[in-house]
Amino acid sequence: MKAIRKTLTPTDLAPFARALGHTLNDVTRLRGGSKKGVYRLAFPDRSTAVAYVWSPDEDLWDVGPGDPRDPFSHASGLDLFTAAADRLAAAGVRAPRLLHADPTHTHLPADVAIVEDLPGGTLEDLLDGDLPAVSKTEALKRTAALLDTLHACTGPRFGKVAVVDNGGSSYGGSCEAVVAERALSDLDELPARDPRAAAAHPQLSDALRTLASQVRPRTGPPTLIHGELGPDHVRVTPDGDLALIDIEGLMYFDAEWEHAFLHLRFGPHYDALRTEDTDGAEDTEETDGAEDTDGLDADRLRLYRLAMHLSLVAGPLRLLDVGDFHDPEFMRGIAEHNLRQALSFVERT
Repeated sequence: MKAIRKTLTPTDLAPFARALGHTLNDVTRLRGGSKKGVYRLAFPDRSTAVAYVWSPDEDLWDVGPGDPRDPFSHASGLDLFTAAADRLAAAGVRAPRLLHADPTHTHLPADVAIVEDLPGGTLEDLLDGDLPAVSKTEALKRTAALLDTLHACTGPRFGKVAVVDNGGSSYGGSCEAVVAERALSDLDELPARDPRAAAAHPQLSDALRTLASQVRPRTGPPTLIHGELGPDHVRVTPDGDLALIDIEGLMYFDAEWEHAFLHLRFGPHYDALRTEDTDGAEDTEETDGAEDTDGLDADRLRLYRLAMHLSLVAGPLRLLDVGDFHDPEFMRGIAEHNLRQALSFVERT
């Protein structure tokens, strides 16, 4: 089990304040950040900035560096962040502005980025009724517009932006093949963890293979997606402007993967992010017969939804194995909900 991570002190982070021309008044660890430490730096003039610290001591997953050629490898590190920030800026999508970066580990044994501290809260706060500055309807309308801007961008190959924009290629022959292989690997972890998963393993394996066989090859270019775009990963400023955070997983991939996650995380608010349907395809899972979002492949979306559920069972259980997550019951709840949703795929057949 991983030891409980230590919070960095003002002494640890003072050199980064000096790099911005400030002295440091105070440091506060911010919530979230399971792959990195996130700290607010407060300065004497009442301005603030945010420090991202990527180090093994701050990474709750305790898996070590991943191979970025795997689109779903551990999305952590300064290189992934800066590549994503540059690509979003080119696309016209706001993210916290980079103020200072230290890839040399001069002051800490870790990659560190200092970014602007965006005032306000998250879209999740707003949807929960905790942000009065802008209406839910307007915020969701702006989120839909942000998605349109993001998804209008494409890449020459699928994979992490840091790989593709540097001329590299990713493992795997196609997006759907990568998703199916990863889902089968996630599934194979589960029988030892839960008797329901063990009993349903053959049926779930068959369902994955059947859904994968129904996906037609895609000839168009992959779409720019965030990859984990829940309302907690959208900052809302007091004037209603939106910015994406936790952007290290930015990649070129199928838009269906983004929409599988959006539907899961936005729940009843997801319809506000949809556009008019043009192909009349019927959705068979979790939407009570609603039509698919314009331009999405229904077969691909069904495969990705099952794969997403399995990922959100295996991933949280791995994190709990490591230990030191601040709210283990919350993480168990995620795994339980997604296991039930995955099992519903085979209960219908």
